[in-house]
Formats: sequence, C-alpha cells, structure tokens
Amino acid sequence: MKFDPSLTRPERVSVFLTFAGSAVILSFLVLPILAIVPLSFTHDSILSYPVEHWSLRWYRVLVNNPIWGEVLKNSLVIALASTLVATTLGTLAAMGLTRRHCPAPGILTAFLLTPMIVPVIITGVASYFFYTKLGLTNSFVGMILAHSILGTPFVVLTVSATLQGFDLNQSRAAYSLGARPIFAFTSVVMPQIAPGIMSGALFAFITSFDEVIVALFIAGTEQYTLPRQMFSGIRENLDPTIAAVATVMIVVSVCILALAQFVAARGQKNGNSHG
Repeated sequence: MKFDPSLTRPERVSVFLTFAGSAVILSFLVLPILAIVPLSFTHDSILSYPVEHWSLRWYRVLVNNPIWGEVLKNSLVIALASTLVATTLGTLAAMGLTRRHCPAPGILTAFLLTPMIVPVIITGVASYFFYTKLGLTNSFVGMILAHSILGTPFVVLTVSATLQGFDLNQSRAAYSLGARPIFAFTSVVMPQIAPGIMSGALFAFITSFDEVIVALFIAGTEQYTLPRQMFSGIRENLDPTIAAVATVMIVVSVCILALAQFVAARGQKNGNSHG
C-alpha cells in the first residue's frame, strides 16, 4: 500500500486504519456469501466442509432438471418485464422531479423512494392484500407489477443524478425549432441521460431477479422464480443443487453490478469530456 508523500505520519496512520477497517467490513459481508461457492462443486449429497471430492455433478443436475429450467424462464420473463416498466416509470418520474416548476420535489422524491426504505416483507403483505382484491395474485402480471414497484426507486435515483448535469435549455431549443416533445426527448435528452437509464435498469433487473419475499406472497406454482424455488428446496430438502444455483446467481449479480459500474463510469467520462 503506497501513501502520498505529502501526508504526515498521523494522516498515514488514519488512512491505513480506514483501509484496514474497510477490508474487515467487506470481508465480513462477502465471505459468508462466497462460502457457498466451493460447496457447489462437491460430489457428495451432503453440504459439508471440507470438500473431499470435487465434481460438476450438481451443475449437470441443474442443467438437466426441467424444473430449474422452468423457474429460470419465469425469473427472466418477470425480471425483464418489470425492468421495462420500472425504467419507463422511473425515467418519467425523474424528469418530472427535476422540472423547475415541480411542486414539493423533496416530498415526492421521498415518497417514490419508499419501497427502498420500507422492509420488503411489508411490501409483500401489502401487495398480497391489494392484489387479492384485483385478482392479480398467482399471476405473472401481479409479480411484474410488484417487482416494478421495487425497481422503480433505483431508476429514479440514477436518472435524477444524471439529469443534474443536463442543460434544460437544449430541450427548450428543440421545442423552439418545432420538435415535438417525444422527438425532443428521444433525440436530445435520452442520448445524454442514457447511462443513468441503463444503470437504473440494471439495478431494477437484479432487484427482480434476486427477489424472494414478495414472490412468497404473490407467486403461484406457475410463477415460481429461481429464489422462490431455492427457498422451497431449503425448506423441504437441502439439495446441493441449490448451491450450484446460488453460485450462478452470485456470478450473474456480480456481472450486472460490474456492468452498471462500467456504464456509470463511461457516462461520467463522457459528461466530463463534453463539459
């Protein structure tokens, strides 16, 4: 670890302690998650350490089992559809909140971010009772709408942050030249806030793809998702295939988060270059 030569000795100690503390906290959060990865490569039917016989047995079971293929399809359909809805609603909400004449933007923003603050189990219970009256429980529509509620706040945050550096005079110039609102948005606004939209969409996707609590309340047998199937498998029988599924989901989540970080970094770089 290299220090800035201009730092004093107390400042170097402070930097080192901050780095060490961050490493400890990160290890505390990440190591329990990574502990499942070696177990997915065991050949035994019981999950235990140390792993004596390494094998891809449970990954082959995962690929060949039609149940896991069905729940994977359900997860992708629900995640993609809810991401589309959340991205559309979140982008429109962010644009409205950043308008000069928006009434009480702080209160509205806090209201839109409520799904991120309220415990997910409360959202699941509320969605269950509300959707029961509408006949949306045990349906894909209900699952998509519920996951859209959870994903929209991420889009609002990322798009709002991107719009902070957007000059509204550009859209006004487009209007003055006769451009319709839709054309002005797609040709002037959207290309510049695309990194924020993409980052929010990726977070909305991973939120839906990994969600299990709302699915416990709303999903029927035909709407089982990967996390829901994993939860059922843990309750009934600790199948080592679940370790393989968990590893795959960890890899997918890390890749999506890395992609979101890359998109955000590219967007910031482009913004700085234009500036």
